[in-house]
Amino acid sequence: MRKFIAIAFFLISYQATSQELSNTLSLEEYLGYVKKFHPVVKQANLVIDKSEAKLLKSRGAFDPKFEVDYDRKQFKGSEYFDKLNATFKIPTWYGVELKANFEENSGIFLNPEANLPNDGLYSVGVSVSLARNFLINERMSMLRQAKFFIEQAKADRQILVNNILFDATKAYFKWLKQYNEKLVFEDFLNNAEFRLSGVKQRYREGDVAAIDTLETGIAVNTRKLNLEQANIKYLKSKLELSNFLWLEGNVPIELQENIVPDNNTINDIDGVLSLNTFQLDTLDINAHPKMISLDRKFEGLKVEKRLRANRLLPQVDLEYNFLTENPQLLNSFDETQYKGGVKVKFPLFLRKERGDLKLSKLKLQETEFEIASTRLGLTNKISALSQEIRSLQRQTGYAEQVVNDSEVLLRAEERKFAVGESSIFLVNSRESKLIDSKLKAIKVVNDYLNSKASLFNALAIEQ
Repeated sequence: MRKFIAIAFFLISYQATSQELSNTLSLEEYLGYVKKFHPVVKQANLVIDKSEAKLLKSRGAFDPKFEVDYDRKQFKGSEYFDKLNATFKIPTWYGVELKANFEENSGIFLNPEANLPNDGLYSVGVSVSLARNFLINERMSMLRQAKFFIEQAKADRQILVNNILFDATKAYFKWLKQYNEKLVFEDFLNNAEFRLSGVKQRYREGDVAAIDTLETGIAVNTRKLNLEQANIKYLKSKLELSNFLWLEGNVPIELQENIVPDNNTINDIDGVLSLNTFQLDTLDINAHPKMISLDRKFEGLKVEKRLRANRLLPQVDLEYNFLTENPQLLNSFDETQYKGGVKVKFPLFLRKERGDLKLSKLKLQETEFEIASTRLGLTNKISALSQEIRSLQRQTGYAEQVVNDSEVLLRAEERKFAVGESSIFLVNSRESKLIDSKLKAIKVVNDYLNSKASLFNALAIEQ
């Protein structure tokens, strides 16, 4: 690894003197801005807020309720009826509901069953579902699913944030690549212009032919063309990078002209992307956020399936209430004075219920297939990226050797040209090959960095 880092430093050594630390934007600083201010990252945080709001909503199904029903009719000087019914209900986890009730009725046209004592009638009782809605009901199902949804939302948020950081990191690496290519062409343009002035001087002294000045001039213009193209690519990559830079209040910012990327990135990449502890042999794929999200989705579907299966049972609701005129006296509650009833409902064909249950089973099967496919896909992708990174490390060594050898050949050709044993054509040819080898080496380093970023994205590492 030390050799690999040294290779990267060699590739950009020609620019070290032109870069000031105060003008350098490191990958870590850049991602810090993205994580703190980017709107998509903030939007991802809302996923958890939404899930917590849904959990609060589902818990509301268990809130105690106070209900008042008041009805009165007065016509032609007669009070037909004046009815008051106040109820306090406490839902519980299972299909049981506790109730306290007060009724007071008066009037000349009351139904006989509505006749009550003058001071009203109090009741305390319970209603319970014995079959359907006993072990699981809509309230229980919503609350359990909401809890699973919070855990799923946390995993999904991690994936969303990781994706935006991955895109931002790729933009940074592209900016770094275009910056290094621009410096290559700036460096060789200076060499070409210096060589042109030397060839012109030798032409005036009669050491070289006039055609050599034309050949050298073509090389200078070629380098200018290459530099102009590199400048455009660098400018575009810088603007792409700026898409990820924001300030507080959703204010986009643009990099200043003197800000440059950090060529130490290859040395810091593992620490910045939290890859320094990654080991393929100890990877637990089930701890991956995508697997956690799918697992919580599967658990939520299992709760839904239980609810659908429960709907196949008959609905048997029992209600029993103690009645009294004097609720302040506990012994006034007598089991012989009560109001109770039973309600039974059962669809004959259960087509709707059986259809809902079948759909729930199919959703579970689909999620099982998705879990199996995702697990295999993630495992293979992470393994492939690990092998690709190792291969790119070796490729960087080869690229360094090509750059070294090309520089030796160029210097040798320049010495031969100085003593008249070579031509400017061969010097330009050697220089073009050196430029190509440096550009290829920069690309290999860029591919290596992008592979590291892809591994970071595949692992969905939390930042």
